[in-house]
Amino acid sequence: MDEDGYSFRRIMGDAEFVRKTLIVLGLVLLALLLWKLADVLLLAFGAILVALILRASADLLVGYLRVPERWALWISTLLIFAIGLGLIALFGAQIRAQFSNVVERLPFVIDNLSKNLGFGAVSDDLSEMVNNMPSSGLASRIAGIGGAVLSGLADFLLVVIAGIYIASAPKLYKQGFIKLFPKRHHERVESSLDASGQALRLWLMSQLIAMSCVAVLSGLAFWLIGLPSPYALGLIAGLADFIPFLGPILGALPAVLFAFSVNGETALWTVLAVLAIQQIEGNVIFPLVARSVVSIPPALALFAILVGSILFGTLGLVFGFPLAVVAYVLVKKLYVREALGEETSVPGEEEAKQESGV
Repeated sequence: MDEDGYSFRRIMGDAEFVRKTLIVLGLVLLALLLWKLADVLLLAFGAILVALILRASADLLVGYLRVPERWALWISTLLIFAIGLGLIALFGAQIRAQFSNVVERLPFVIDNLSKNLGFGAVSDDLSEMVNNMPSSGLASRIAGIGGAVLSGLADFLLVVIAGIYIASAPKLYKQGFIKLFPKRHHERVESSLDASGQALRLWLMSQLIAMSCVAVLSGLAFWLIGLPSPYALGLIAGLADFIPFLGPILGALPAVLFAFSVNGETALWTVLAVLAIQQIEGNVIFPLVARSVVSIPPALALFAILVGSILFGTLGLVFGFPLAVVAYVLVKKLYVREALGEETSVPGEEEAKQESGV
């Protein structure tokens, strides 16, 4: 019996070892699969952001205009597209011409600035590189740029269409995701998803308002200063403002470069205008529209953006901060509060309870 018992325990021990080994291998394979599908997952996250915008717009129609809920989403979607098409019809030709002007003049602007700094003409080096490049290599580079543009447009359309589908039936996708976890964790996962969604929604709506204000103020300021293509430069500044911390710097660079190509006084006024607009956004606009938004420590948010850009490229740079918002909410709720037992407020939790009627 002792020998039989020893054999039984040995067999059970081997079986347990095999089970744990298979679990580890499964986790490693899952991590590799997620890494390979990182771009697809980031696009899916972008679709979720689009769905949040559409649902927020629909909720405004339901709450203020008493539009029936079953029609609110489609009306809000059509309104957003109609407004976008209207703006394109009114200002599209002018903005397109100004963007073309920016693209055409920017190399010469950089060239002049480089000469003034004593580095020589950058365009000469570029011309030499182009002349020395084989014709097949140049053609492949041009084809690569065109392919990247088409790929970006395809990704954008995919995100928008998927966002509409998610917004039309959010509970379906949420419940499907919850069922991937053991039943005893369903309530915890659902509450975490609701809190993360509300935090993202609050941040996203406030960010869109801030971006619009920055675009309008920048365009007006650049027009008053006398910069070429002021509306296009203002639009670039507004779009870049979606990326906190780094976005305002990247968005202001074209305007500052153009200002240096005019004269020193124009450059000084442009830099002062950019600084003033950022101060207005940070101290006036954002506090008014973002009272309930998750407040991530600035250093943590900056490193999240940098890590996202290093790991996932452009998509990581764009979605680095909203991903940090989700991670911040989940860490505070699941780790700090539930695992460590520390009292802490979770961004978006109260709003999620109010929406669910709890």
